[in-house]
Amino acid sequence: MIQACAQQPVITLRPYQAEAVDAVYKHLRSRDDNPCIVLPTASGKTPVMATICRDAVQKWDGRVLILAHVKELLEQAIDKLHVMAPDLWHQIGCYSAGLKSRDTDHAIIVAGIQSVYRKAAELDRFDLVLIDEAHMLPPNGEGMYQQFIKDARIVNPNIRLIGLTATPYRMTSGTICGPDNLLNHVCYEVGIRELIAQGYLCPLKTKAGRRKADTSGLHVRAGEFIAGEVEALMDDDGLVHSACREIVEQTHDRNSVLIFAASVQHAQHVQRVLGDMGYDCGFVCGDSSGIFRDDILRRFKDGDLKYLVNVNVLTTGFDAPNIDCVALLRPTNSPGLYYQMLGRGFRLHPAKTNCLVLDFGGNILRHGPVDALQIKDKADGRGGEAPAKECPNCQALIHASYSVCPDCGHEFPPPEREKHDGSASTAGVLSGEVTETDYDVSSVYYSIHTKRGAPPEHPKTLRVDYRCGFNEYHSEWICVAHPKGSYAWQKAHTWWQARSNEPMPNTVEHAVELAENGVLAQPLSITVRSVTGEKFDRITNYELGSIPPRIDGSDERELVANTSAVSPDQPWTQWPDDDDIPF
Repeated sequence: MIQACAQQPVITLRPYQAEAVDAVYKHLRSRDDNPCIVLPTASGKTPVMATICRDAVQKWDGRVLILAHVKELLEQAIDKLHVMAPDLWHQIGCYSAGLKSRDTDHAIIVAGIQSVYRKAAELDRFDLVLIDEAHMLPPNGEGMYQQFIKDARIVNPNIRLIGLTATPYRMTSGTICGPDNLLNHVCYEVGIRELIAQGYLCPLKTKAGRRKADTSGLHVRAGEFIAGEVEALMDDDGLVHSACREIVEQTHDRNSVLIFAASVQHAQHVQRVLGDMGYDCGFVCGDSSGIFRDDILRRFKDGDLKYLVNVNVLTTGFDAPNIDCVALLRPTNSPGLYYQMLGRGFRLHPAKTNCLVLDFGGNILRHGPVDALQIKDKADGRGGEAPAKECPNCQALIHASYSVCPDCGHEFPPPEREKHDGSASTAGVLSGEVTETDYDVSSVYYSIHTKRGAPPEHPKTLRVDYRCGFNEYHSEWICVAHPKGSYAWQKAHTWWQARSNEPMPNTVEHAVELAENGVLAQPLSITVRSVTGEKFDRITNYELGSIPPRIDGSDERELVANTSAVSPDQPWTQWPDDDDIPF
């Protein structure tokens, strides 16, 4: 043992991996409960596991059990441990019916929970249990993990658990760590955005051009949308063709595109449409035979197959660093599944500079940036609430069950109208991500706006609604009635002068009257800036038609002839984040 330690190869840990190991040891020494390490997908959990295993076996003469729930994770753990710590290879055994192995006497055992949950006594004493993909721990009841740990504590009352996961929450009950859970405290966590900035994870990006998904008609059961309803909504021929066309258009310079479908029928539909378009697309699902699936995945990983569509099988544990586009052709109400799908694109690869995310299921809008997911615990009484939605006409945030907006009367399309988006969403997949999108303006509406909750004396504003497409609106508020000379008034004055020969009115009522009488230049297009994590979009640029002549026929001031690129950000660099914004 001493000789093995002297000749052991060095495991070179990244700084955050070394911090994670230190945090585990500090927790085990200072607390009596069980820690959890949260590391993003593709950030390298294996070096952390290998270091803990080596220290436990070689420094402290202990035994370690690594538990996972699927065969692929067991195989990966064994292979990566052999590569990472080859001096431990003779001390690593496997207990898994699926892998046809039942080792019990090694210092390190990698086991499938389904195979060992009744075999704690047979496996004998362990000092540490590492639970890979710990978000798979059941929340309560007599699950397999609880059964095994209960029996393992009979063999060794001092056994300690260490969880490792990228997503420390469940879709049914919130966070996995708590005083009454198997895992009790997150001892270390590092964020996606931080590791991207440090060059350890691949950057994600979304495409230009946004269209929101309407999934308000879907019902939720056990934390996820009901599968039958999702399948019925997704498999629409027109939408599948539209999405496939956009996938092909957006991925002409991509190498490996992983597509998540809603059902087997939907996936086969996608495969068929892409085939009719002249593109070979692989397909795998839970029922795919092992030999067939292994061959498809090998071709995809080797770059011989560009498109691969799957149903619920290539999330947790699927390792293909070459993936440079992830297309979400399904909605999910699970933040964990949303994360795991996007996580397939996190790994670095020499052939890619970023990973494109095409979201056709409204998932980014539903869950938020992948590096800033907001997870609610069921115990706080809020977890069962239905998601909110934004009225496209008045921007009111209302309950998803409304078919008519209670604030402005806007009628939402029925659930059958739209299954998934025919165009991928451009909502930022990372917080702080800026997306600018140009929209043609089909019509414009002017109205009087009173800020919600404002006192009676608070100035009203001129609300401008730009209709872009069939049922998409973007709005801005012009403070013509604010005190003359104020910051808000100066912006409004610049805005008005760029569009009209008439003097800017002092009241909103007069401004609406003038606008409806045609004194303002017609907007032809607008540029909308979206910043992920911010509640409202901003209109940053305009293309305007010609400025109408004055109503009385006079020409009291000379105007700049070319008004085709007027920006409200000049001479001010951004809209103010103060009470002048009337919403």
